[in-house]
Amino acid sequence: MNFKENESAQKLRGGYYTPSDLAAFIARWVKQIEPKHVLEPSCGDGVFFGALAELEGFEKTKVTGFELDAEEAEKARARSRDLGLKAAIHAQDFLEWAIESRADPRVRFDAVVGNPPFVRYQYLPEPFQERAEQIFKEMKLPFTKHTNAWVPFILASMSLLRPGGRLAMVVPAEIIHVTHAQSLRSYLGRECRRLVIIDPEEIWFSDTLQGAVILLAEKRASDTEKAEGLGMVPVKGREFLSHDPADVFNMPKAINGRTVDGKWTRALLNVETRSLFDQLTEHKDVHRFEDIAKVDVGIVTGANKFFLVPDETVSTYKLDKFAHPMFGRSEHCPGVIYDERQHRTNAEKGNPTNFLWFTGREEGMSKSVRDYISAGEAQKLHTRYKCRVRSPWYTVPSVYSTEIGMLKRAHDTPRLILNTMGAYTTDTAYRIRTTKVAAEKLVGAFINPLTSLSAELEGRHYGGGVLELIPSEIEKLVIPLTERAVVDLRELDKGIRSLSTHRVLERQGRIILGALGLSREDQHRVLEGWRSLRDRRHRTSSEEIAFDA
Repeated sequence: MNFKENESAQKLRGGYYTPSDLAAFIARWVKQIEPKHVLEPSCGDGVFFGALAELEGFEKTKVTGFELDAEEAEKARARSRDLGLKAAIHAQDFLEWAIESRADPRVRFDAVVGNPPFVRYQYLPEPFQERAEQIFKEMKLPFTKHTNAWVPFILASMSLLRPGGRLAMVVPAEIIHVTHAQSLRSYLGRECRRLVIIDPEEIWFSDTLQGAVILLAEKRASDTEKAEGLGMVPVKGREFLSHDPADVFNMPKAINGRTVDGKWTRALLNVETRSLFDQLTEHKDVHRFEDIAKVDVGIVTGANKFFLVPDETVSTYKLDKFAHPMFGRSEHCPGVIYDERQHRTNAEKGNPTNFLWFTGREEGMSKSVRDYISAGEAQKLHTRYKCRVRSPWYTVPSVYSTEIGMLKRAHDTPRLILNTMGAYTTDTAYRIRTTKVAAEKLVGAFINPLTSLSAELEGRHYGGGVLELIPSEIEKLVIPLTERAVVDLRELDKGIRSLSTHRVLERQGRIILGALGLSREDQHRVLEGWRSLRDRRHRTSSEEIAFDA
């Protein structure tokens, strides 16, 4: 976990400014409705003002901007004056102003442009947290403290947009898939006539691993106007900026239904793959994970480096009585079987293969064990929240192992691990208990193109492109299970260790999807659906969209 004190001042205020060419593209799109009043809720030093001023006729448009940082707000004022814009720049919190102004129907805007701050809720000062939560409450939307500042910024901005108005913003690419943005996605799907995401292959902000997209949203002109849904425009490079923004906005075919109601990742698939995926989820031998297994988080220690140690530490402090085998990292589990041999290999490498489960009071422990506990206290580990709420602090609760484990994060695709030696797992992994299928069967069936595609659709990813799944997302995964599919778990384990993920999934597809009656062509279509989403997540390759001149 990242802590606030370890983050840069730039990251804490979300100060990553929009490149001028992207701002110009956005300004050209909103100019097409000839707005009389434009809102910029997080104007920084005024990059969007420069883009607006370059367009003919904008000298008569009123611009209202907000910037919390007083120095940046003054730069924006000076810039707007130099550009001859009719701009009012407020050095105050936009959300505070929006909460006061939303009730006044006279305060509405024709267009909203900008780049809202990318700041985690936990990093916001308490007054800002309260305002963020209030926006959700007033708009009757589900709220979670896992949210990010850009979510309430967009919600408040949309609520201040007049019917038929346009919102165009540079936002984190995670708008497509993170759970905490579901309220926003649902709200936009209801309120907008049409939504378009311009999804670049490259990262636009060089100072951060955070991917970004352009959100173009046109609000419905009336309650009776039909909501068309969402369209995706994948782009490579900056060539799209030379085209008419209206052509880009109207290019993708909008899709609706479950694609807009849930995560927008589905919109990244072509219609044939979406249709095939939906058909397969209805197959009698395809099950939701929650119907065949239960998911629980791993052991929460509160101080993994203290409780997870190599053999050397166990020997030095004579901790053998309290040391138990464990795994919790991808390098600990290169295959799908965790057994004595893999455990020995990890130990020989000096990996932290021991979980320390202290039982009893300190008074009854040997001096060397007490010395180890004292060393932890010298690092103030006992003052950490998850440790200090325990008595004694070094006694970890909810300690048990399961026959199956699953790492929380994956590079290519998630996999289940058959835990044949009963090793413990920390909260870097999940504990899986089957309910209707043998453990070996579930571990072998889990690796296939359909489940891998399902994981891409349900999961999320952040900087670096690693796929992460939380329990509620794992429960939605689809798993094909049929007696006709026989998987040799040892062969699968060997293949995962030595072959590419694509080769393994292709082979597993023939065994498992073939047993469902799926043709080679359809097996390939599912596999390519996974590959396309995996490659987008890794930002390794994509086909550039073709624009008509």
